[in-house]
Amino acid sequence: MKKSLLALALLGAFAGVAQAQSAVVIYGNVDAGMIKRTDQSLAIGKRANNTLGFKGTEDLGNGLSAIFQLEIRYEPDTGTTESAVRPLFQGQSRVGLSGGFGTLRIGRGLTAFQESAVAFEPFHGIPSPAGFATDLAVGGYTSEPLAPAGNSINRFSNALWYNSPEFLGIQINTTIASKEALGNTVAIPGRGINGGPQYLINAPASANPYSISATWKNGPGALMLAAERNAIESQVKSVAGYVMVNPDTKLMFSITRQDQSHTKVTDQDTKSWLVGANYTMGAGKFLAGYGQKDADGAAKVKQASVGYEYSLSKRTYVYTDFSNKKGAPAIAPSTKTSINHLDLGINHSF
Repeated sequence: MKKSLLALALLGAFAGVAQAQSAVVIYGNVDAGMIKRTDQSLAIGKRANNTLGFKGTEDLGNGLSAIFQLEIRYEPDTGTTESAVRPLFQGQSRVGLSGGFGTLRIGRGLTAFQESAVAFEPFHGIPSPAGFATDLAVGGYTSEPLAPAGNSINRFSNALWYNSPEFLGIQINTTIASKEALGNTVAIPGRGINGGPQYLINAPASANPYSISATWKNGPGALMLAAERNAIESQVKSVAGYVMVNPDTKLMFSITRQDQSHTKVTDQDTKSWLVGANYTMGAGKFLAGYGQKDADGAAKVKQASVGYEYSLSKRTYVYTDFSNKKGAPAIAPSTKTSINHLDLGINHSF
């Protein structure tokens, strides 16, 4: 009898310990395909970011949880990390707390604006030239201009995130970063003294970067209002929305404006807009979008893109895209500013 009671007590104790243990998940995706762009030879590349991630939670009791997420980005055709100037955890590296008050995190990751805008972009935020997420959807704006060239265009490092709980379909998302220097290797010219560069090499931010988005979801539709300021005080504002016309059809739009008056004497404004649609038919999904970007003092950029995804399973799909972008910067050594992009590949998530 005593042994039975002791066994039950030990079992209960171990069950309590197991319940308090962290739940860690390993996840990621592999995306690879063939890509052909104007004036470039056929190449093996990617459509979406390739990731290897680790995320976890620990129940702290009373509705409070500790959370973390680390995400590596890599190139599938070479097995290397994305770039020599990018950190190991390029995707994100954040730790925080989650509870009834919302979610609070510290580290590096997508800004509130960049994270929210994905839902209103017809190619669901992929960085491929066929999509709109890295240019037209953000009005040519860069979130982290004082990082080394090629490091990131849509993230903050050394930052604090807060996501509120949803109330009547409304959620507020905020990000604020410190003024710490991030190691830019090229001075950024601007409205400095005697016409010199305003931000020298390894310059700190002149003001705390911030990002805020408010999203409202109501039945089949959603709206987003967002504003962001980066380390060199360029600002971007955006309004976007989507509606599910039926369970298979999603229509969306976004309007964005970037203000660079802090660093430019002339040609300070960039305006952009885009419209898009997704249509699901069985295991297939059609994607389409059209948009324009009008930067002061530069040729107007016009982009039209179509794509198709076919699901072979819940975790694997094949895809193809075609895009034409007129007014885009020429791909050296060519001087052509009408660029075609064609890809064909496969994406597997785990």
